[in-house]
Amino acid sequence: MQLAVLMGFLLAASSPLLHRWFGQRTSLVLALFPAGLAAWLALQAPEVIENGSLLLAWQWVPSLGISLTFLLDGLSLLFGLLITVIGACVLVYAGGYLKDHPDLARFHIALVAFMVSMLGLVLADGLFTLFIFWELTSITSYLLIGFNHSDIEARKSARQGLFVTVAGGLALMAGLVLLGIASGSWSLAEILSADADLREHALYTPMLICLLLAAFTKSAQFPFHFWLPNAMAAPTPVSAYLHSATMVKAGIYLLARLHPELGGTALWVGILSVVGATTMLVGAFLAIHHTNIKKLLAYSTIMTLGTLTMLLGIGSEYAMTAFVTFLLAHSLYKGALFMVAGILDHETGTKDVTQMGGLRPVMPITATIALVAALSFAGVPPLLGFIGKELMLESVLGADRFQMLLVLFAFVAAILTIAVAFIVALRPFYGKRYQTPLEPHEAPLSMLVGPALLALGSLLLGLVPAMLGGDALLTSAATAVAGHTTEVTLSLWYGVNIALIMSMVSLGLGFWLFKRWDSVRGRLSILNPVMRRGPEAGYESMMNGIVHLSEWQTRLLQNGYMRNYILVMLITLIALIGNSILLRHSPQFAFDLDVRFHEAAVVGCMAMGALFATISRSRLGAVVSVGVMGFSIALIFILFSAPDLAITQLLVETLTVILLVLVLFRLPRFSNLSTSFERIRDGIVAATMGILICMLIMTSWSIQQFEPISTYMIENSVPLAHGLNIVNVILVDYRALDTLGEMFVLALAAIGVIAMLKLRHGEGLPSENGDGKNGEKRNAAITKEPYDG
Repeated sequence: MQLAVLMGFLLAASSPLLHRWFGQRTSLVLALFPAGLAAWLALQAPEVIENGSLLLAWQWVPSLGISLTFLLDGLSLLFGLLITVIGACVLVYAGGYLKDHPDLARFHIALVAFMVSMLGLVLADGLFTLFIFWELTSITSYLLIGFNHSDIEARKSARQGLFVTVAGGLALMAGLVLLGIASGSWSLAEILSADADLREHALYTPMLICLLLAAFTKSAQFPFHFWLPNAMAAPTPVSAYLHSATMVKAGIYLLARLHPELGGTALWVGILSVVGATTMLVGAFLAIHHTNIKKLLAYSTIMTLGTLTMLLGIGSEYAMTAFVTFLLAHSLYKGALFMVAGILDHETGTKDVTQMGGLRPVMPITATIALVAALSFAGVPPLLGFIGKELMLESVLGADRFQMLLVLFAFVAAILTIAVAFIVALRPFYGKRYQTPLEPHEAPLSMLVGPALLALGSLLLGLVPAMLGGDALLTSAATAVAGHTTEVTLSLWYGVNIALIMSMVSLGLGFWLFKRWDSVRGRLSILNPVMRRGPEAGYESMMNGIVHLSEWQTRLLQNGYMRNYILVMLITLIALIGNSILLRHSPQFAFDLDVRFHEAAVVGCMAMGALFATISRSRLGAVVSVGVMGFSIALIFILFSAPDLAITQLLVETLTVILLVLVLFRLPRFSNLSTSFERIRDGIVAATMGILICMLIMTSWSIQQFEPISTYMIENSVPLAHGLNIVNVILVDYRALDTLGEMFVLALAAIGVIAMLKLRHGEGLPSENGDGKNGEKRNAAITKEPYDG
């Protein structure tokens, strides 16, 4: 299985080659890959249902104990089947929707990589493996949302989705690290089977908050819901896949996966129930507000994601059954409806449902598919969506906490959702015929197969729900989410109860709202000023603030002056070194001061040379001062019995002085580029840096943590290297590569001097004041005045 998943990335990379071979049939060829994976997963279903899980281990780096392990249980099997089956349908659909598109090969690369990333996420057993695939879904979805890169809105939406989900990814990384530390394992299978109760761990609260932030951003929970409708800038095949089986379900999968170990606490129940219910109501309300058919479906997806989160928060056995059923039902009808929306856009040239009507005679198959899928969406029997809706209402009625709030939110959201379903199913196909930008006709077969299969699945599974319950897939999935054996019994008829009454009343009120949708939408326009100040406005303000902060720090820190860059780096080093030496570790100076007069005189010359070089207004004087400092260092080497180092220092210093003397005449005059305050500030920074480095060196010299290596050099110089001069032995035998580097430095310096000496001097060699013809050229270049040679 690991090989099959990883080969998917290779398949994505090779899709341009396949496109060259198969042309427009490439989508059909690529669809064979998810179809084959779906068949393999289906073959594993009996073993997973019987044994509970299947652990597929693959040693990756055995020497480091790293393995790529996949966990296949009821939950990951359900998600895996949805990803592969709907992925195959979307690929076939995309072949017709994007037919003759010049960037179809690029689309295939991103879509297949996105599919494989999501599949790896739901199968991953290792926490770090899960995180890697999680981030891959964010990156690949960014490429898909911004597929039409010439559209500024597509680029903006892609950037927004990436920013929000990657920010959640950082929270996920922190949460997974805390989870691994708290559990003592980096394997999900081991964590879920461990006896230790993580709910009592001291890290439970910060760990849960980080994981919830990751899930909420990925699955568009309030207040992070705004990025998902904007992602409709992507082509419709991407929208269908994104909303039905992939990225937006990743956060839901994470919550469901960790529910057995982290769920059930007051914090878990409170946050998930309230946030989920709020997201459910907000999504349903915002859906009614829009006329763009993709936005209608996008906001209804937010409603569904909130419902699934709320069910995980309730946490009862009934809620787990409702969770897996609602998840499956939503994937089937939402995938079909998005493809229908793409067909309408493709064939009519508009996404505005108010500009559609009376299309059923010219698009009968599409109208039938839309009706079946929308009825499942609305929760009308005998479709699977009806069963999921019944179970959801029964779950909120049996909630232990926030019961009245959840019931109210669920009932209102159900009414709004039913109205949206009728808008999508009836408004484009029935009633008055409108003139559309394109002359509508039935879509090609490749665009009808996918939605037809998904709608048919909603109908068949609704008619025969026993196929999913009992000892079947949903029982295994609900057991994995609950953490204990859960029997799923599905039926079209549970008798007359409160949930059924609520369902029927919501159907009636939803249809009533659909009939008055135009007037209701007009009245809701008074809320536009409030909606413009929602979470998305906060996001935009934050992004604008980041831009302004970047502009400010660029003007301050990256203004093009090298001295400013050096100043910032030195101040940073001073802060770090000063904090370490003065605050965290007290300076330890343990040394005996034994300095002779001539040694002090040499050091004094070195210090005076450095000081004079900084204040000299003559380049020649500055070069001489630097030479004095360099030759003083050579004298120190001689005084402390290092003649080899002294010779090297003398050679380098001599060559450096020669180079500087030859070059300085070609440089412009000294200018006052800084104020007195700036020079005083720079002097203070330089002095502080020097003092801190001196303190650091003395502290390092005073602390002896290991036996000095000099002892080894002294003891082994003669027996191993046959040399009495220890310095020579170190340079030739122990540090031969370093000596080779020094030889290269000397050689390069010599080549530079030869090149300078070989230059042909023209007539009128410039002086330090810029005299002569060359000086005139230079000054003309500096002042940007034309030079008449």
